[in-house]
Amino acid sequence: MSELTLTDGDRRHDVVVKRGPVRAEAAGLRWLSGVARVPRVYGADDGWLVLERVTEVAPSVSAAEEFGHDLARLHAAGAPSFGSSPPDGPVDAWIGTAPMRNVTGASWPEWYAEHRVLPYVRMAADAGLVDAAVFERACARFPELTPAEPPARLHGDLWSGNVLWSADGVVLIDPAAHGGHRETDLAMLHLFGCPHLDRIVAAYDSAAPLADGYRERIPLHQLFPLLVHTVLFGRSYAGQAEAAARALG
Repeated sequence: MSELTLTDGDRRHDVVVKRGPVRAEAAGLRWLSGVARVPRVYGADDGWLVLERVTEVAPSVSAAEEFGHDLARLHAAGAPSFGSSPPDGPVDAWIGTAPMRNVTGASWPEWYAEHRVLPYVRMAADAGLVDAAVFERACARFPELTPAEPPARLHGDLWSGNVLWSADGVVLIDPAAHGGHRETDLAMLHLFGCPHLDRIVAAYDSAAPLADGYRERIPLHQLFPLLVHTVLFGRSYAGQAEAAARALG
């Protein structure tokens, strides 16, 4: 990734240039734009992406509350189905440097188990990092634990590093966008922390009330990112992933 300044007559554009498999990211940014603040995409193809560079400022309570409302509006924009990719996005996408397949399903609990949790359980178990049975028992409980909701339009990798605080409000970068359950984005914010998180969630809940028991379901939605980190970074995340699975009973 490089930072450059482009000129167009008297105008200057500070940009970020990314190389690699960026097609899914570009499609995700286009899908989120107009509903959420994202960097402007100046150009993209299968191997490179040129984005507006965001100038960051200190996080504020007012920006956090606005972000909570904006996130509720983003989720309400919806998706065709659980697991659907952005309209021009590939099926084979990425979350960070890990593969993520956007295969669709009619029921979120079954889709989440089959296409998000269990593929990474198998990889982690094959590496001797986790006990697969712990996660299989948790997956069996997903249908009874999860309130039925329509597919939401998700950022999909909403950790604090992808939440940039600008003078105009929060800007979202590096999406792993897909159709999913709206609590997943919120659970990611809880997993790695975010400035003024309580204000963000309160503002979200005021705009789009969360179903009862939301906080008890946070570990369920954190299973996927914890397993991704287990596979990518090793045993230090395996204990957290197993603890989250055991918390589901």
